[in-house]
Amino acid sequence: MPDAVARGGPVIGINRDGIRTGAMPARTVALTFDGGPDPVWTPRLLDLLRRNNARATFFVHGAQAARHPELVRRIRAEGHEIGSNTYTGAVLGESSVPRFRAELELTQSALAGATGERTQLLRMPRTTSPDTLCGREWQAARRAAGYGYVLVAADKGSRRPAQGIVRQLSQTESAYQEARRLLRNRAVERFTTVSDGLGLVPYASPSLVERWLGRGLIGITGLGQVFSTAMIWILGVAGGLGVLRLLLLALFARAHVRRLERFRTGAPWMRETSGPVTVLVPAYNEEAGIGSTLRSLLDSTHRQLQVIVIDDGSTDRTADIAENMGDARVEVVRQVNAGKAAALNRGLAHARYDIVVMVDADTVFEPDAVERIVQPLAHPAVGAVSGNTKVGNRRSLLARWQHLEYVFGFNLDRRMFEVLECMPTVPGAIGAFRRDAVIGVGGVSEDTLAEDTDLTMALWRSGWRVLYEESAVAWTEVPTSLRQLWRQRYRWCYGTLQAMWKHRGALLGRGPAGRFGRRGLTYLALFQVALPLLAPVIDVYALYGVLFRDPWESAAVWFAFLGVQIVCSGYALRLDGEPVRALWSMPFQIVVYRQLMYLVVIQSLVALLVGSRLRWQRMKRSGTAAEQIGGPVPYRSVPMR
Repeated sequence: MPDAVARGGPVIGINRDGIRTGAMPARTVALTFDGGPDPVWTPRLLDLLRRNNARATFFVHGAQAARHPELVRRIRAEGHEIGSNTYTGAVLGESSVPRFRAELELTQSALAGATGERTQLLRMPRTTSPDTLCGREWQAARRAAGYGYVLVAADKGSRRPAQGIVRQLSQTESAYQEARRLLRNRAVERFTTVSDGLGLVPYASPSLVERWLGRGLIGITGLGQVFSTAMIWILGVAGGLGVLRLLLLALFARAHVRRLERFRTGAPWMRETSGPVTVLVPAYNEEAGIGSTLRSLLDSTHRQLQVIVIDDGSTDRTADIAENMGDARVEVVRQVNAGKAAALNRGLAHARYDIVVMVDADTVFEPDAVERIVQPLAHPAVGAVSGNTKVGNRRSLLARWQHLEYVFGFNLDRRMFEVLECMPTVPGAIGAFRRDAVIGVGGVSEDTLAEDTDLTMALWRSGWRVLYEESAVAWTEVPTSLRQLWRQRYRWCYGTLQAMWKHRGALLGRGPAGRFGRRGLTYLALFQVALPLLAPVIDVYALYGVLFRDPWESAAVWFAFLGVQIVCSGYALRLDGEPVRALWSMPFQIVVYRQLMYLVVIQSLVALLVGSRLRWQRMKRSGTAAEQIGGPVPYRSVPMR
């Protein structure tokens, strides 16, 4: 920097005639405050100055001026002066040309919108006395002077107030105390502004366009504050719901384990059932997997079976494969394509036995699955039992994510639902029912796209209990493409919302119906509707924190939440007899897969609200549901309860 700057006064002007510097006259002090306006300390400083009949110069950040325009107006109304400290406090010597210009112009816009003035005073952030304006900062100072600014630094601390000084302070408690001590110094005759002490013209008139742009900036900033506040509240609610769900799942999973331990010791009211069972297999174009499904059923340890395959108008060899199984226990009923609910009702009409197991035609069953799932029906109050559905084709990353979801999201939920007596869904892949209970609620309804959820809720409302039998294992084939997954989950979610609305009257019911309504429906509304709608805020705010706030703090919060989820998921895998090595994919599941599920819920809710009708869509099967059986991750059986 030139010697004229290094040895000159703290106020620097650069023009065609060269460099001129100035300093405060003797016994005159220019108090200058950087940053802000601060909603806490700026009003206190203004009150202090008013009590002492003093004036000062406030170098404000444009961003803060846009957030608190009322404080900017108060500063001017009380006779103080305003200068620019840039928009965000960025170091101008390290800023790119576009950033440099934006830091200055946005501040002018905020001031024009708040006061109708443009300031000509600039204090460059992170500079104190003139000799700190060196290197890149001096180049930035020359560039700023080219925009018409007068640069204001500060006198060194060794200069005495009686000699006249420009004192640089911040808007903090320590600065407040220092300003109060200076105001009591009797060696000073006048506390004034920088421009008044040197006879400068501090302001210029902005154009009408600049004023409107400034008002727009202040308005947008206000909306941003409202949005940020709303985001914080939503973040709190979403985070609270997420943590609450994890705690509930862990707590009730442990309670479920203890309940099973009591059952295994022999509960007197739990009798075994070994009577004949009808298995209903609705099928539409399932030639890829129907053979494996039927063979696994026929190999069941429960030998007294009537297996009814209801061919729902298939255009492939599904019915032919079923008819050629070579076992008299398999019966095939053909019908014109009418949907899964109609196929199940057709099967019910042909069922000869009181206990009915409904399964999907793409599912492969453990040998003891049928025997185990019908055992809870020995109790006369139980109307339905949910089995344990596992992912068979888990080789791809997308399938592994679904495997984690089935174990942690579905099966852990079912443990809790059984303890709370509010199981909302007996999955179509494997579920056992009392035939008279299903007929008593009108059969399988076609009112919703989630016929399994609709039927389960109807049973609760009729006074039946629904349980979960974890040891009745069925291996299902999950979608292997994002398109198939989206279509499947969209149908599931849309149908669940339909069923929830259809059975909303359970909230006011009594007995089993009331317990299901107030516990089950409330849980679904909070954690499967509200939480997915709010949960993206956590990820958005985490990204915002990394980019614009403290990245380490944001990362710590995100990883802490991830750690809790991993611990709970590990517990769920252990309860289900699955290896915990599957947890390596969970961080990627949270970043990618979970966002997809959130969007599915949002689309389903919007579609339901606007009255869109969604048709049943079938997933293309490849017959890979049995991949995992006998593979490296066999299911660890547990004793029947």
